[in-house]
Amino acid sequence: MGFTIGGIRELGSGSRRRDRTAGSTFVAEYTGRWGWAVRPGARARTGTCSCGDRRCDAPGAHPLESAREVPAGASPDVAACAWADVPGASMMLPVGRAFDILEVAEAAGRRALVRLERMGLPLGPVAVTPDGRAQFFVAPGAAAQLPKLLYRMGWDDAPLDLRALGPGTHITAPPCDLGGLGPVRWLRPPAPGTAAAPPPARLLLGTLAYSCHRT
Repeated sequence: MGFTIGGIRELGSGSRRRDRTAGSTFVAEYTGRWGWAVRPGARARTGTCSCGDRRCDAPGAHPLESAREVPAGASPDVAACAWADVPGASMMLPVGRAFDILEVAEAAGRRALVRLERMGLPLGPVAVTPDGRAQFFVAPGAAAQLPKLLYRMGWDDAPLDLRALGPGTHITAPPCDLGGLGPVRWLRPPAPGTAAAPPPARLLLGTLAYSCHRT
């Protein structure tokens, strides 16, 4: 027998148990190992969101309003207990607490990452989405600072496909599906030291802007 999230039928019982176990394992890693809060999110199938709202403007790409957040630092037992209440939910990471996000087109992001690694600059995690975006984790405050930083670097009037995500937004965590398009993946996975304390945006922004400009 299947189960539902917000009224949308999802998986069979065997898949549900596997999904629940895998989900709680990832949640425990994110909260306990990397120090990130995790919020249960909706999923989408054939364009329909599991939140139950037929007019949802972000199917499978938003937190579930009624689900409780698993706080940063939660133990594996706490994570497993919390996730048992939302079987089949995706994992959403709140932005603006432990990190902000600099997002660019995937091609520009891959090019920039190679250059940044060659330069030996400190780097945080980098995720890629199935709709072709690269998400660089940077220190909180980047979203508020972005216009000023671009101005100081001389990129303020350039047509760049670059944006910052800050407080009040969420991103889908790997390896969850994003809006029915496929899984989000790590291009550069979290690592001790940089996951909870990613680099300031100013260290990466020049290279990201240059890569966007070339693209």
